[in-house]
Amino acid sequence: MKRKNEKGFALVLSLVLLMVMSLLGGSLIVITATDHQSNNSSDEYQQAFYVAETALLEGEKSVVNRMMGPWVNVEEEFVDVPTGMTDGEKEEWDSMVENIQNSAVLGMARNTDKRDLPTNTSAAANTPCFNSFRNINRAGFLVTEHKVNKNFGTLIQSVFADGDLDTSTTPEILTKEREYMERFRYEYFITNIGAAEYRGAGSSIKKTSTNAQTSGTAYKVYGCGYLMPSGASPTDFGDPDILVPLETVIVLSN
Repeated sequence: MKRKNEKGFALVLSLVLLMVMSLLGGSLIVITATDHQSNNSSDEYQQAFYVAETALLEGEKSVVNRMMGPWVNVEEEFVDVPTGMTDGEKEEWDSMVENIQNSAVLGMARNTDKRDLPTNTSAAANTPCFNSFRNINRAGFLVTEHKVNKNFGTLIQSVFADGDLDTSTTPEILTKEREYMERFRYEYFITNIGAAEYRGAGSSIKKTSTNAQTSGTAYKVYGCGYLMPSGASPTDFGDPDILVPLETVIVLSN
């Protein structure tokens, strides 16, 4: 029986196997890299969502501070007594200052003399955050205030204080973390949407009491959290990599 010439078969088989293994290895690398990138994007989106929630909280806090009076340092706020007061006005002034000082906590108290009911007096700025809310009728849309390009890293900068960190954290890692967090920005704007029913509730050991009245004012707070590209200017917020819009409604007693 005539034998076939099988010289070189092992080399061909080795090359075929090497090609198959290379394709499998390359596919695994691509799949792993894609999965890693997807996880990073998911983490960044989740972080931007938390920043958007911070924007809502900052907006709510702003409305509450305006309606209840801003927090002030009692030792600095009432140093200068207004001139031109009558004796009766001076007596009312001293009584008001004494009441505020008596309510101070760690030197801070609300200045109830500067309370106001926020109303829609200004037009919202044309920003990516504002344009992301499709349910807004932009014709004549007014807001009580609009804060743009607030830096989340600056808001939480105390977290990066050297005394609050593990001594094992190197300055290089600390700098990178700070720079990364400063890429997150937040923005909020608020609109007065009119009268609403306000409900107050209280509880004790013996009973629970509730009170419902119509003397309340509703505010809609719009907030956004967004992640800027690496290397973006601190003043640039026009083209974020990620933008997460949220909104909520709060009702405060008049």
